[in-house]
Amino acid sequence: MTATTNEPLRDTGSVSMAPTEARRPIDWARIGAYIVLLLLGVVYLGPLLMLLNTSFLTPAEFNRSPMTLPSSFSLDNFFEAWDKANFAQYLVNSVLYVVISTTVFVITGTFLSVAIARRFVRGGGLMFTLFLIALFLPPALIPQFQLILRLGLFNNPLGYVMLFVVNPIGIVILVNYIRTIPVELDEAAAIEGAGYLRYVFQIVMPLAKPAIATVAVLHSIGVWNELILPTIYLTSQEYYPVTRGLIAFQGVYGNNWPLLAAGVLMIALPMVVFFIFAQRYIIGGVTAGAVKG
Repeated sequence: MTATTNEPLRDTGSVSMAPTEARRPIDWARIGAYIVLLLLGVVYLGPLLMLLNTSFLTPAEFNRSPMTLPSSFSLDNFFEAWDKANFAQYLVNSVLYVVISTTVFVITGTFLSVAIARRFVRGGGLMFTLFLIALFLPPALIPQFQLILRLGLFNNPLGYVMLFVVNPIGIVILVNYIRTIPVELDEAAAIEGAGYLRYVFQIVMPLAKPAIATVAVLHSIGVWNELILPTIYLTSQEYYPVTRGLIAFQGVYGNNWPLLAAGVLMIALPMVVFFIFAQRYIIGGVTAGAVKG
C-alpha cells in the first residue's frame, strides 16, 4: 500500500503584474513658452547675424546676393572702415562723454537720492513724484536747446555732457534702493559725529553698490547709443561721438553696405561686452530695490 502525499496546488492562473508608472501629461504651456522664446530669439538675433555676415562680404558678393555666405572671413572691411571713418577719434570722444557724464550723475544722483529717500529736504515726496512723471514725458528738446544757447555751450563738449547729468530712471532706482537701508545706520552715523559727506561716501555708497552699478551701466549705454542729441548740439566733426560719426560715414560710403556693417559692429562691440559683464548688476540692482525689506 503506497502512501500518497497531498502537495498544495499552485495557482498558475494568476500572473503578478508589476506596477506601471503613470505617464506624465504633456506640458503644452511649457512647450508653447519655448516656441515663443525661440521665435523671439530668431527675431532678435536674426538681424544681428545678418549684420555679422554682411560685414565679411565683399561689395561684389553683396551685390550678387546679400544673403550669401562670405567666401573668406577677412577683416579687410573692419580695417578699411576704421581708417576711413576716423573711428579712433570718435571712440575717444564717446568714452570721455560716457565716463564724465556717468561719474557726475552717479555722485550727484546719489546725494539727491539720499535726501529724497530719507526726507532730509522738504518736498522730497513731491520731487520723487516728479521724477516718476518725467519717465513718461518726451524729452524737452526746445527748452534744452534754448538753455544751451543762452549759456554759450552750443557745439561744446561741456554743454553736451550737461545734457546727461540728470536721469529720472536712475534717481528712481537709487531712491527705492536707499529706502531699504536700515534707518538705524543713520542714527549710528549721527552718534559718531559723521557729516553728510562722510555718511554718503562711507555708509550709503558701499551698501548701495548694486543699485549704483545698475544706474551706471544703464546710463553709460544710454549716453553711448545717443544719436539725436549729438546731431542737434554738436556741429564740429572733432566733437562727434561714434553714433554721429557713423551717420557722417554713411553719408560718404552709403552704397558700401559691407563697410557700413563693419562700422556698426565696431561701434556696438564695446557696449555689448560691457553689458555682458555687467548684466548681473542690472538684474540685482533693479530687483533688490523693488521690495522694501
